[in-house]
Amino acid sequence: MNIHILPIGAYQANCYIIADEQTLEAMIIDPGGQPKKIIEVLEKNHYHVKYIVVTHGHGDHIGACDAIRDLTKAPLLVHAEDAHMLTDEKANLSGFVGQSFAAKAADKTLVDGEQLSVGKQIFTVIHTPGHTAGGICLYTEGHVFTGDTLFLESIGRSDFPGGDEGALIDNIKNKLFTLPEQTVVYPGHGGKTTIAREKIHNPIVGW
Repeated sequence: MNIHILPIGAYQANCYIIADEQTLEAMIIDPGGQPKKIIEVLEKNHYHVKYIVVTHGHGDHIGACDAIRDLTKAPLLVHAEDAHMLTDEKANLSGFVGQSFAAKAADKTLVDGEQLSVGKQIFTVIHTPGHTAGGICLYTEGHVFTGDTLFLESIGRSDFPGGDEGALIDNIKNKLFTLPEQTVVYPGHGGKTTIAREKIHNPIVGW
């Protein structure tokens, strides 16, 4: 499995391109902006995009969704609770990123426990509300992509509309911290970490 990490935009939100090495089938997580930067990786590696998935509906994570979808024809997926944020510039807080914008509606909504396949890799949707009502993480053996739920020694903000600090902490403890400790955490901003490290060193939700 190839994993490309592209920090994008003013808030350096991590866009992930995950691809199967044999089939070149790929999934894009959180295309927050700078579509040319994303497209360059796709074209250089001859990837075929199967899914575009957003971990939540904030503007810094959805800014290039329309451009990438138009190019790849891949479906855009988001949890049902955040689906309205794509098309509502006030709800997606895109004004904080720069200019307010709305994206087109998602092609499909996701539910907790749903599985997505990329080549031979299976990703499980983990609903982790707290940063937003429809925040999700994507888990595959050895790796979890956490959006703005869990960061390196920190957690996502819960003071935006739809946020809930108690729910966020509960979901991190009960859904993420129960994953194998060697699981590598790929957050929505900043560097990688592991479940084991966060259990010990996260000052907010230390195990």
